[in-house]
Amino acid sequence: MDNNLTKKKKLKSPNRVVWLFLAPSFLFIIVFNFIPLISAMTISTLDLTIFMKNVSFAGAGNYIKVLSDLRFWNSLKNTMVFTLMEAPMQIGLALIVASAIHQNTRFRRLMRSFYYIPVVCSMTAMGILWSILLDPTLGYYSFIFKIIGIDNALFLKSPSTAILWVVLITVWKNFGLTMMILIAGFQDIPYSYYEAAQIDGASAGQSFRYISLPLLKPSLAFCIITVIIDCLKVFDQVYVMTQGGPLHSTETAVQYIYQKGFSIAPFNLGYASAAAEILFLIIAFVTYFLFRSLNRKEAVEY
Repeated sequence: MDNNLTKKKKLKSPNRVVWLFLAPSFLFIIVFNFIPLISAMTISTLDLTIFMKNVSFAGAGNYIKVLSDLRFWNSLKNTMVFTLMEAPMQIGLALIVASAIHQNTRFRRLMRSFYYIPVVCSMTAMGILWSILLDPTLGYYSFIFKIIGIDNALFLKSPSTAILWVVLITVWKNFGLTMMILIAGFQDIPYSYYEAAQIDGASAGQSFRYISLPLLKPSLAFCIITVIIDCLKVFDQVYVMTQGGPLHSTETAVQYIYQKGFSIAPFNLGYASAAAEILFLIIAFVTYFLFRSLNRKEAVEY
C-alpha cells in the first residue's frame, strides 16, 4: 500500500510538468546524439561505402587501418596543437577583457556588444573573409606587411604559419562567448568583497587574485571544458580557409574523417566511422579527465 502511495506521489502534477518540459530535450538527445553514436559504432565494423553496395563485416579491420595511417596521426597532432594554442589564448583573452568591462556602465555595455559581434557571425562567412584578407597576392594584410618591409608573407599558404593564423582567427571569432560567461561570473561576485579588500589596503591585482579568481572557478571550469571540446572538434574554419593544407599542416581529425567518408573515393563510411569513434573516445577521456581534475581542485579548496 505504501509503495502505491509513493508511486502516485511521484506521478502527481508537478512531476508530470517537469517531465513534459524535459521531454523535447531528451528526444533531441536521443535522435541527434544517441542514435547517431550507436549507428557510427555499427558502421565502423562494416566495410561500407557511401553508395551502400557490397556491404561486408570488417570487425576491427577499420580501426587497425586507421591506427596504422600516418596521416590520421598527423591530423590528431594538428588537432592537439590547435587545442593547446587556441584554448589558453581564448580563455586568457576572455578573462582579461571580462575583468575590464564587467561593470554595468554604458561604455562597457557597448564594448561587450562590440566584442560579441563575431560570435553571432557565420564561421564560414568569416573564414572566407579572412582568406581574402590574408591572400599573399591580393590580400589587404599582405599589402600592409609589404609597406612595413615584410615581403613574401604567406600567411595561410605557409606550412609553418598556417595553423597559427587559423588559431588567431578562431580566438577572434569565439572569445566573445567565453567573455560573456565570465562577465556573468564576475557580476555574481558581491561587490562588498571588493569594498572590504579596499578598506584592508588590497590593490586591484590582489583583489583579482584573491577574490575574483577563486570565485570565478566554476565559470572558468565550464569555459575550459567547453572550449577544449570545441577545439578538438574544429572543422569549419580549417575547411573554409585552408582545406587542411598546405601539405596537410592544418588538417584536423574531423576534416580527415570528412575527407575519408565524403570527399575522397572510395568514400569509405566504415573507415571514417572508425576514425570518428577513436576521436569520440579521445574527447570523452579528455572531458572526463578535465571534469574530475577541476572538480577535485574545487572540492579541496572549499
